[in-house]
Amino acid sequence: MLRLQLGSADLCRVRFADRLHPVGIALLAGQWLRDPTVAAMAPTLAGQAAAAEATAAARAATAILRHLLPDRGRLPDFVTPFDGLESVQAGLEAIRATPARRVRAEVTEAYADTTPSPLRRRFAAAEPEVLDLFGGAVRTWFDVVLEPHWAELTSAYRQQVTCASQRLAQHGLDGLFAGLHPAIRWREPVLEVRTWWDGDLPGTGHGIILLPSPLAGPRPRVLVEEGQPIMLVYPVLMPGARADDDSLGRLLGTTRALVLRRLAADGGLSTTVLSRAVGISLASASEHARALRTAGLVASEREGGSVRHHLTGLGAELLRGPAGDPGGPPPVPGQAAGWPPVLP
Repeated sequence: MLRLQLGSADLCRVRFADRLHPVGIALLAGQWLRDPTVAAMAPTLAGQAAAAEATAAARAATAILRHLLPDRGRLPDFVTPFDGLESVQAGLEAIRATPARRVRAEVTEAYADTTPSPLRRRFAAAEPEVLDLFGGAVRTWFDVVLEPHWAELTSAYRQQVTCASQRLAQHGLDGLFAGLHPAIRWREPVLEVRTWWDGDLPGTGHGIILLPSPLAGPRPRVLVEEGQPIMLVYPVLMPGARADDDSLGRLLGTTRALVLRRLAADGGLSTTVLSRAVGISLASASEHARALRTAGLVASEREGGSVRHHLTGLGAELLRGPAGDPGGPPPVPGQAAGWPPVLP
């Protein structure tokens, strides 16, 4: 568990990244799609990545990235830099500008449980030729796998930011943090994040940049550098086939799916009203709301003597069908239309 002790200077500067980082997202996706269980939740991109290996260049790029980067867990921070948002080229230039001492330290730490090889040793030594080889592999992988879907990924990112911004406007920082991801919890003044590393760190005083990404992997990612805002990349739903009414019931359970739909239709309900609306006991309504909250689909907040539950952006996207689909569930008021999703 990473615990970030945030001061007023950080909380006054909570904001979203201007856009997805092409190189950073490519490297997270390349690592994330290695897991067959998780890749099954992103069939289009997983299929694109598999098809890419039909060409010699893409096959070589995939092999290089899989050899140089850990299969899972924390990546070296320098390969997902703050700079280089504008393009793949800008991101690669930011990586190449990393001081050799930092490259050596971060790659050596990432390789702690990895079998050494000549190429890995040269990468850890920050040899220019190997960094160039790595950069070429990143560019090829992005062009073949992500570029065909980049406009859609960008559109989905903007929709996520819109939904989260609405939560911030309506419920403040408490509501914003509560709706990001079940692995992120706000206990003022500490932001707890179940990520790939543990620690207790103070804020940097430069704020927090939030970046929802459908290719972040199963856990949030945190980048903390002195003199920079904290970067928090958190998973959101992948594009994919919509879970229709029957499959949603099979996935969540009939009653739990009904609870989710009821909250969508009414825009948020207290536990008491929810129990009446669904026709279940108060204890059962509380239990179902707790389970949905743990999954990141529902956020809850106390209002006087009661607790009110409402959908998170994740819950809204799970219910939302393709635009214009008359068979889809009703849209959540104030939420932008998005991709038909599957569970993360």
